[in-house]
Amino acid sequence: MQDSNASSAAVIHSTRTRGRSIGSFDYNEKLVHAISTLSPTSESSETPSPINPDEPKQFPLPTVFDNTTSQPGSHPGLDSRASSASSANSTYRDFSSYYYNPAADLKQSDHYDYKKQAQVFSFKLYRSRFRITQNISVPLALVLVLPMLVLGFMIWLLLGVIFGGASHGGNGILPSLSNTPVVREIAGHIDKPFVLGCLDPLVENQEPRANAVLVVLARNKEIEGVLESMNSLERHWNRWFNYPYVFLNDEPFNSTFKNAIRNATKSEVKFGQIDPKVWNFPEWADEADINESIAKQGDNAIMYGGMASYHRMCRFYSGAFFDHPLLAEYTWYWRVEPEVKYFCDITYDPFKYMEKNNKVYGFTIVIKELVETVPNLFRHTAAFKKEHNITSRGMWEMFLKKHEDELKKENGEPVANKKNRLKRNKKDKLSNGQDGSGDENFDVEAGQLLLPTDESDQVLDVEHYDYLSNEVPPYSINGETYNMCHFWSNFEIARLDFFRSKEYKAYFEALDRAGGFWTERWGDAPVHSLAAGLFLSPSEVHYFRDIGYRHTTIQHCPANAPGKQSPHLPFILDHNDKKQLEEDAYWSQSDLPVNNGVGCRCRCDTDVVEVEGKDGSCIAEWVDLTGGWV
Repeated sequence: MQDSNASSAAVIHSTRTRGRSIGSFDYNEKLVHAISTLSPTSESSETPSPINPDEPKQFPLPTVFDNTTSQPGSHPGLDSRASSASSANSTYRDFSSYYYNPAADLKQSDHYDYKKQAQVFSFKLYRSRFRITQNISVPLALVLVLPMLVLGFMIWLLLGVIFGGASHGGNGILPSLSNTPVVREIAGHIDKPFVLGCLDPLVENQEPRANAVLVVLARNKEIEGVLESMNSLERHWNRWFNYPYVFLNDEPFNSTFKNAIRNATKSEVKFGQIDPKVWNFPEWADEADINESIAKQGDNAIMYGGMASYHRMCRFYSGAFFDHPLLAEYTWYWRVEPEVKYFCDITYDPFKYMEKNNKVYGFTIVIKELVETVPNLFRHTAAFKKEHNITSRGMWEMFLKKHEDELKKENGEPVANKKNRLKRNKKDKLSNGQDGSGDENFDVEAGQLLLPTDESDQVLDVEHYDYLSNEVPPYSINGETYNMCHFWSNFEIARLDFFRSKEYKAYFEALDRAGGFWTERWGDAPVHSLAAGLFLSPSEVHYFRDIGYRHTTIQHCPANAPGKQSPHLPFILDHNDKKQLEEDAYWSQSDLPVNNGVGCRCRCDTDVVEVEGKDGSCIAEWVDLTGGWV
């Protein structure tokens, strides 16, 4: 019996120990109490075995008899298992189906502890404060959160500086990588895009072609740039319409140039040389004066002003190209420069649509000219207009400056001293090896004013001129001031008979006699533009807003028209050429359509900003002339 009691004590001790280790639940305490009060006269001969910790941790609870039916002499609440077996008439409640699971209790206990600890930590953190001075403290939570808020704000600010919203003017370092640009709708009362989005070029090309040609003025050494332009134009347009090319040069083209060009297109190709008498300056002009004027422009850091070849090119495109024998048979021309890119598929024939809509001149970019390159061009143009009693047909007003903005930039800030800018430019003059239209400076400033001389012989002295004086500018005459706007003529589609007209030829002859093609750096772009202002109406000029185009760092790239796109049409001449395959894969992924977009399968470059909304663009003047923004 002592052994039995010892065993019972061991069981009690073990059970108590286990109960405490797992949470000491109430029913476990009752079990200990029941075992400790068992009668010493119990007839049970079983000796309880010690609890083995390796056994399954589930223990049946004892059978508890109903107090109302307990036998005399028995325990009021419990009896031994033998007694319960012999009491056949007794009723009882069996709790044997209820098992104690220590693992589950431990898991619940741990969860409870973690939750309680988290609550305690949160409460302490909430109540804790960080002392700044003896009398000033702030919540510790604020001290911990504040650095994260500051860091987040700095990241947001940095991203704004880098990517700057294109829809907000694109003033970031990489503005063209920002959100999809906002495209404003232009009223189409006078002019509108011929086509919105994509047509089927295989249907459009079934009509007879217009009497038109693609004209390229290039040197032999520019073959890579020419091929770049041709490949872009062929991919996006001419592979479907096969218009011929005419290549012009002041020197003979070599066989390498010719073979490369013929391999780049299936269209007819012609090569011509410019007559030296046409290319060079007129015989009546003094050669010493020409050389001195050009050298002085170079010294004054006027863009391309020191390059005689550039002066010749501008003069040729202003007054002689349309009379070249290879162009005599054509009615229309599309000018193509080396190193240009097209971004959108042109799935219709621009020449045919120009004909159908009675258009004469088409452009895709209109910007401001550098003032120092054409200081007296407008004066001579206005004098020609007055001399021939020419009345504006509506285009002239596009090139006139508003007088309230005479000495201000578009943002209203005072004009900086252009003389200082020219002096700075002298330190970085252009090398004589450069050619082409070059990178235009968009920060064009008005206020380059006239020396007080007689109107009949005004000549601007760029080097010694006081740019902040209050005199009338040389490009202001008869109450009108030139705003420097011009159609960027390295892309233009126009009727050749416009330039061949007696009116235009008379205008060019007047300019040539003035000598501005060498004494100044008159470009063909402002000459063509002012001629359009003299002789055309707004309805005869077309803005090719749907044609994406880039030359140097200036680009116009329209957004794609929503709901008017069609699947990519591959352009692969050699399926074994990895470069062609990669290029075609690139163009197969076009930009997403944008509300008011007009383009077809456009994919724009992202390293420069769209010119249409940039300072220095004159699209606002065009829009005002043709009906305004919607």
